[in-house]
Amino acid sequence: MSFELQPTFRALADPTRRDILKLLASDDLTIAQVAEQFDMTRGAVKKHLTILEEGQLIKVTAKGRERVNQLNPTAIRPAFDWLSYFESFWTERLDALKAAVESSDPQNKDQTDD
Repeated sequence: MSFELQPTFRALADPTRRDILKLLASDDLTIAQVAEQFDMTRGAVKKHLTILEEGQLIKVTAKGRERVNQLNPTAIRPAFDWLSYFESFWTERLDALKAAVESSDPQNKDQTDD
């Protein structure tokens, strides 16, 4: 299965879209319900939702005249997997930082002045 990450990362790049994803993680919402949570027009919210849909991070289903937006958590997995590759670099650096801090902390050294 080939999965294009560029639309996913584009969707995740904006803080408002990340906030929308958090909302949709709790409940499926219509455009109006999402718009109530933000200080922006329904049109602006619709644009954000369209980008999230293009990134396959949400699914949109029609229920009568309304479009209901729901989180598509499986689409986040390929981005997570790609980012996880770089985790080892951070872990190594954080471990080195921890060791450096601990070695320079006087409380961690044996106190021989007693």
